[in-house]
Amino acid sequence: MKNNPLNDYLKNFKIEAFQHDLIDWFQKEQRDLPWRQDKDPYKIWVSEIMLQQTKVDTVIPYFNQFIEKFPTLVDLADANEQEVLKAWEGLGYYSRARNLQNAVREVVTSYDSKIPQESKQLALLKGVGPYTKGAILSIAYDIPEPAVDGNVMRVFSRLLMIDHDISKQSVRRLFEQCVSETISQDNPSAFNQGLMELGALICTPKKPSCMLCPVQEHCKAYHNGVQEQLPVKTKKKKQKEIPYLVFVIQDDQGNILIEQRPEEGLLANMWQFPMIPLFEVDLEHSVNWIEQKYGIKVSVENNLEQIKHVFSHLIWQLGVYKAGLVSGNLSEKNAVLVPKNELANYPFPVSHQKILKHLI
Repeated sequence: MKNNPLNDYLKNFKIEAFQHDLIDWFQKEQRDLPWRQDKDPYKIWVSEIMLQQTKVDTVIPYFNQFIEKFPTLVDLADANEQEVLKAWEGLGYYSRARNLQNAVREVVTSYDSKIPQESKQLALLKGVGPYTKGAILSIAYDIPEPAVDGNVMRVFSRLLMIDHDISKQSVRRLFEQCVSETISQDNPSAFNQGLMELGALICTPKKPSCMLCPVQEHCKAYHNGVQEQLPVKTKKKKQKEIPYLVFVIQDDQGNILIEQRPEEGLLANMWQFPMIPLFEVDLEHSVNWIEQKYGIKVSVENNLEQIKHVFSHLIWQLGVYKAGLVSGNLSEKNAVLVPKNELANYPFPVSHQKILKHLI
């Protein structure tokens, strides 16, 4: 490792002993998770995409239902996008589902339905970043490729006492080098999963369970009493709040007006009740706004509820109102009137699922 910038961090770090302790602990203590039942690269891929920014306990039922509905790459490739979004409904970050399906279709058409074992080919697939690529290659194919996520960066920041800001891309590359230098060549699958498991169960963000840690003797931060000060991470900017008026509009036959969001951007192709940015119109003038956009006249009846929905980068404040469709012919091409009992067939984001409870 001559001239390697990791020399100082890895000085006196007993790599083989660390590998042994980590892998031994993982093989004895790993959680029984559905995607660990076999080394099917498709299931591993689906699970890793679902697990991005989402807790394991939340993912498990979604994963089981998703694999039951789309058991193979070909099944997912052939599915209608609306089916896929419906299966993903409530899991959030819906671009993950669309990117996954697009990438799976490419694997089916370009790679004879076999997920590539070549790093460069895998990295070219839609939505497959360095972490997902490393997870698939190491877990499914036993290829010693780093898979660095927040858990892994936290573990290594404490193990090697690295105090660089982990929110910086250059620092992520440093951690990828850490894993590349220390990963087990004999069992990269258990090594990478062990790091992930350690970060999830023991080396947690707050109050890590150092007394239970299987690699405690290798941890520089623990021996220096600074484990709770690491990792260093710049605080996120305050989320922008956007207020909306949302209308549940029903005609005299009980049909409900819903509309599909644009093909690009936040919650692309999902369905919602009509939303009006509150800075464009107030409640008093909303009837005119609806008439202009949808070609119908409505009468606003009553306030159903206030909903706050938090995204990673913004917050929606939704004032939800019930309204009756008085007259007119629907002119908005992305909007439809749907019988109340058919609403459940459409994929709605979580914020609008909360509104559905008033109707179903």
